[in-house]
Amino acid sequence: MGTAAEETAGGDETPWDEVTPEAARRLLEAAVDAFAERGYHATTTRDIAGRAGMSPAALYIHYKTKEELLHRISRIGHVKALEILEGAAGAPGTAAERLAGAVRSFVRWHAGRYTTARVVQYELDALRPEHRDEIVALRRRSDAAVRRIIEEGVAAGEFDVPDVPGTTVAVLSLCIDVARWFNVKGRRTPDEVGELYAGLVLRMVGAARNRDQAESAPGQK
Repeated sequence: MGTAAEETAGGDETPWDEVTPEAARRLLEAAVDAFAERGYHATTTRDIAGRAGMSPAALYIHYKTKEELLHRISRIGHVKALEILEGAAGAPGTAAERLAGAVRSFVRWHAGRYTTARVVQYELDALRPEHRDEIVALRRRSDAAVRRIIEEGVAAGEFDVPDVPGTTVAVLSLCIDVARWFNVKGRRTPDEVGELYAGLVLRMVGAARNRDQAESAPGQK
């Protein structure tokens, strides 16, 4: 497994830059690695401090609780996800182009930042209710961005999707699950996985089928 400090995902080389001072950033990166490896509940503040080369007392200077660390990690990750998806939804181009771009970028982030993504996506239930509500609200906005693209594709005749909400959940679940299995020693790079999944999702919404039918219609070349 890579570490939070070492992972790369084209264009997002320093995801923790907003975390200052340096000691707070080191502790956050150590927490990501520990939570991803052992799970939130099995990780102690001593584990995190040790990975960061600090004493447990030093951790409490920057974070009051272990849960505060998880919340900071989760919020940064979900804001990044929302930025990717809303950016794609508002980009120029056809619905198919925008959906492919959204999936490509979202998957690339989950593969390139797989250690971080595992914590961001799968430790939600460990958050305090008020923090969980905040993150759920961000997730709903991400869901809305993808749903908007699909709805616009259906309205334009680009997509054949009988159940837009269900398909939206399926698309996001497919992308997020990359973080569970991706391995830097595997045969595909994050970019290659992104391209693969973009194609899979376009077939899922019937984009290729509708395009082929349009091209074969009378008067079309």
